[in-house]
Amino acid sequence: MNFLKYTKGILLAGIISVLISSCAEKASETIGLKDALKDSYLIGTALNTPQILQEDSLAIKIVQKHFNSIVAENCMKSEVIQPKEGKFDFTLSDKFVELGEKNNMFIIGHTLIWHSQAPTWFFVDKDGKDVSRDVMIERMRTHISTVVGRYKGRVKGWDVVNETIMEDGTFRDSKLVQIIGKDFVKLAFQFAHEADPEAELYYNDYSMAIPAKRNGVIKMVKELIEAGVRIDGIGMQAHSSITKPEMSEFEKSIEEFASLGVKVMITELDISVLPFPDLNVGADVAKSYEFKSELNPYPTSLPDSINNKLIDRYVEFFSLFNKHQDKISRVTLWGVHDGQTWRNYWPVAGRTDYPLLFDRNNKAKGAVQAIINLRKEL
Repeated sequence: MNFLKYTKGILLAGIISVLISSCAEKASETIGLKDALKDSYLIGTALNTPQILQEDSLAIKIVQKHFNSIVAENCMKSEVIQPKEGKFDFTLSDKFVELGEKNNMFIIGHTLIWHSQAPTWFFVDKDGKDVSRDVMIERMRTHISTVVGRYKGRVKGWDVVNETIMEDGTFRDSKLVQIIGKDFVKLAFQFAHEADPEAELYYNDYSMAIPAKRNGVIKMVKELIEAGVRIDGIGMQAHSSITKPEMSEFEKSIEEFASLGVKVMITELDISVLPFPDLNVGADVAKSYEFKSELNPYPTSLPDSINNKLIDRYVEFFSLFNKHQDKISRVTLWGVHDGQTWRNYWPVAGRTDYPLLFDRNNKAKGAVQAIINLRKEL
C-alpha cells in the first residue's frame, strides 16, 4: 500500500467531510423560520410604522426571509384609523396591506373593537356624555363595515374583539359593556362577517393560561357558537416572561379552546427577561409603574446566562406549539426586533428589554436556530 497516497486520501476525505459539514451548517443558518415551519403553522410578526413605510429596511429583509404572516401593531386600531367621526385615515393601513400582498403573506387586521386605544369621541356625544345604546351600536357597525369592507378579500383574518374578559372570567366593565351590554361581542362579529363573509374572525386576549379567564372565554365563545355567530379562532396572546405563564396551564388552554371547534392562534408572543413590578399585571396597557434602576438590570447588553434562559424558554414554547400543531394555525411574534418592542416602555417606561427573536442590530438570536433545530427533530 502506498502510505503517502493513503494518507492523502484520508486527508482529502477529512477536508470533504469538513466542507460538507460547513455547507450544511451554513444552509441551516440561512434557512428562514417560515421554511422550517412550513408544514406546521404560519409564523408571523407585527409591523410598526417605519417597517410599513419600509424605512426600516433591515427589518423588512428579516420579515421577508422568516415570516409568512403579518399583523399591524398599531395602524389599524380605531384611534389611528378613525381619529374623528366619519374621517377615516387609511394611509398607513393601505401600505401595510400592500406590503403583505407584495410578499404573499397571510394578512391579519388588528383590532376592530377594543376598549383601549379608541378615539375619544367613540363613546360620547358632543357634550361629553355617554351616547345611547343605539348610537353606540351604529358607530360600531359603521367602523367595522367601513374598515373590513375596504380590505374585503385582502385581509384574511381579523381580531374582531380584543381583551374583554377579565382574569376572573367576568366581562370587563368597559364603555362597550356599560352602553351596549355583553352582546356587543356578538354584534361586532356579525358586522364583521357581513362586511367580508370570507374573512376569518377571531377573539384575542392576554393571560389566557389563567384557569378562570380560560373558562370565561370558553363560556363566551360557546354562547357565540350556539347563537350561530361566525367565530373562527381564539388568539392567545403570549406576552410572557422567563417564568410565566405556567406551561401546563398554557397547554390546557390550547387544548380546551381547540375542543370548541375553532382554530387556536398564538398571538403577540414576546418573552421579557426583566423583573416585573407586579407579576399579576398580565398585559393591561392601562397599568404603568415608576422607573427604578433595579427594574432595568441590563441597560446595555444581556448576559450570556440570561440569554441562555431566553433561548430555553423559546424552545419550551415552540416545543409545545409543535406538539399541538394540529390545533395551532399561526404563531405571531409581537415585533421584529428588540429595538421596537413595547416591552421597552411597558409596564415601566425607559427600560431595555430583549424579548424578541432578533436583536437591536437585526441579528438572529440563538433562539432562532434553536427553533429551527426543533423542526429537524420531529
